[in-house]
Amino acid sequence: MATRIPRIAITSLLHHSRPRRGPPINLRLLPRPLHTTSPSHHPKPPPKASHLASLLLTTSLLLTLPLLSKSETSSLDPSPSPSLPLYHLSEIHQSHGPTSPEPWVTLNNKVYNITSWLPAHPGGDVILRAAGGSLEPYWEIFTIHNSPHVREILEEYLIGYIHPSDLGPDGKPPATSIEDPFVNDPVRDKRLITHTYKPRNAEPPNQELDKGFYTENGMFYVRHHMWVPEEDGGELVVELPDGEERRYTIGELKKRFKTERVTATLQCSGNRRNDMTRHAGKTNGLQWGVGAISNAVWEGVKLKDLLRDAGLELEQQENEKDMHAWFVGREAYSASIPLPKATDQNGDVLLAWGMNGETLPRDHGFPLRVVVPGNVAARSVKWLSRIVISDEEATSQWQRRDYKSFGPNEGGKEDWDKAPSIQEMPVTSAITGVWVGECVKKVSWMPGGGIGSGERVNGGGRTIDMAATPQKVGFTPKPTSSDGNTPCPETTPDKEPIALQGYAYSGGGRKITRVDVSLDGGATWDQAQLVDDCSNPATPCYGNKSWGWTRWRYNGTLPVLSLPPTVPLPPALAKVGQGCEDGFGRSVSLMGQLPKKQCTTLIVKATDESYNTQPESHKGIYNVRGNLATAWHRVKICPECTKGNGGKGGLVWNTGETYGCGFRKEAEEVREGMRAASESTGNGK
Repeated sequence: MATRIPRIAITSLLHHSRPRRGPPINLRLLPRPLHTTSPSHHPKPPPKASHLASLLLTTSLLLTLPLLSKSETSSLDPSPSPSLPLYHLSEIHQSHGPTSPEPWVTLNNKVYNITSWLPAHPGGDVILRAAGGSLEPYWEIFTIHNSPHVREILEEYLIGYIHPSDLGPDGKPPATSIEDPFVNDPVRDKRLITHTYKPRNAEPPNQELDKGFYTENGMFYVRHHMWVPEEDGGELVVELPDGEERRYTIGELKKRFKTERVTATLQCSGNRRNDMTRHAGKTNGLQWGVGAISNAVWEGVKLKDLLRDAGLELEQQENEKDMHAWFVGREAYSASIPLPKATDQNGDVLLAWGMNGETLPRDHGFPLRVVVPGNVAARSVKWLSRIVISDEEATSQWQRRDYKSFGPNEGGKEDWDKAPSIQEMPVTSAITGVWVGECVKKVSWMPGGGIGSGERVNGGGRTIDMAATPQKVGFTPKPTSSDGNTPCPETTPDKEPIALQGYAYSGGGRKITRVDVSLDGGATWDQAQLVDDCSNPATPCYGNKSWGWTRWRYNGTLPVLSLPPTVPLPPALAKVGQGCEDGFGRSVSLMGQLPKKQCTTLIVKATDESYNTQPESHKGIYNVRGNLATAWHRVKICPECTKGNGGKGGLVWNTGETYGCGFRKEAEEVREGMRAASESTGNGK
């Protein structure tokens, strides 16, 4: 089939060897800053980009690197190189703005030619809003750019300096201002744990994640690359292979097509990335816990029905397996899936306007989004404005230069064109709740359990991964004298009760058939109970395959553990109460003052109907992007003997930090970030 450039193709500024077809970017989303003017000079040709490959990972890396202080980001070059030319602001503004084939930007007193940066910018051509002016007002909003790594990369594009006559008394150009594009973002649930605010990326705490089969809309994890677009009429354009276009309003979709429902889990490719970091090495990207996954019932129209109505002859498409359906969002994001998935009778790809029986929330794509069941959530494009049937996959950063995985040895030298884009997700599972001793009696799904459906179901802290930060999960009382001086026993009680819960999920519609649990680090195994939520009339499952997650439950008894000698607790820990809702939680630094404990490691792993199962270790699947972190999930728990309040003695059970051998140093900043995230109140917006 001959390559056809779609009608929506934009003129390439990237000097590719052949035309690249991609959706238009709405460059009006940000207002253009004002600039000063002064005499003009002739443009200088762009320098050769020697670090383009490194730039391809820039934004994902930003989210794990320390941010620069304001003084660091605003520092001027005290001694401009005499070998580089001087440029007036008027020349930069007039000759190197958004429509120029050589866009330039400034930062402080320096001038940069970013022509070669454009292919690597994950925000697409939105960066062109800064072209012809200063990056500073944008970076004050998009603070993730304030990283030493970004500054180092930017220096590779330095072509000169601003003419001294255009600089103020402080040695800087006049300040410019822009509107904050995030100012109208929706208010979020304060229970969410936020990783970044602009753009917002947040996950529910373990205590809320799988409390129900359907994740409530306010607790559904939030993954944004930019701001949430303003509401509009919601017109959808469908472009066919011959270039013909068909337009639909949301009202027309609801009126003319059969309304369908699909129960589907969406999961970010970076879910459990912090687990890979702690066990295998540093990874680039948001350090998600176990909560970059959620489940919902979606309502809308089947994509295959819409494509047929638009004129696509599904039975007559030559080389259908080599064609793709592009999805374009209104904020700039775009991605694609193979056309056979889009048109599969049993594929259940949905254009959704409803979520859990409610109107689709703005954070999750209002008024219309794609839901691609079984695939990585990056393909379920929000705020859908256009669908294009093409003979190649989407050319966006998010399709070609992100959401891919590589070998453990390929960090920094990835062959992006060789690696396929992630589509169907592998099998994974996680532990989201642990209760030990007396606290088992409070678990709602245990016989006589005391926690209601509206209450928190484990521990006191807000945690994104129980394996990452210490959290109290249990208490076992023991007889003591009135003065509390009864010695600590040498071992934990025989048959100490424990209860666990969590989720398991596999992409491609593959049903979870078994969840294995170990209470002793993998020495012995048992099987968890799979919760049959689909048989519950309150939570029916819709769709042709098993697109949703499977919740699981387990109760058993712990192995007997040796206890360390009794020693006085540090004052800060001695004040901690013994109720199931109290805990050490955030006092990570105090844990080192406790005597050495003997702990046990809880493990969960899942198997799907194709007998795919999780790898034992993250070392073998390590990739610098931190994608598809699906190894066994491990949570360490440790007993601590204490006399407690009022002389009521017993054992306190804590989760403990877990690190792979030799990787604690690499994970220190990740741990600190997760602690901060766990303590964050979310602050609504």
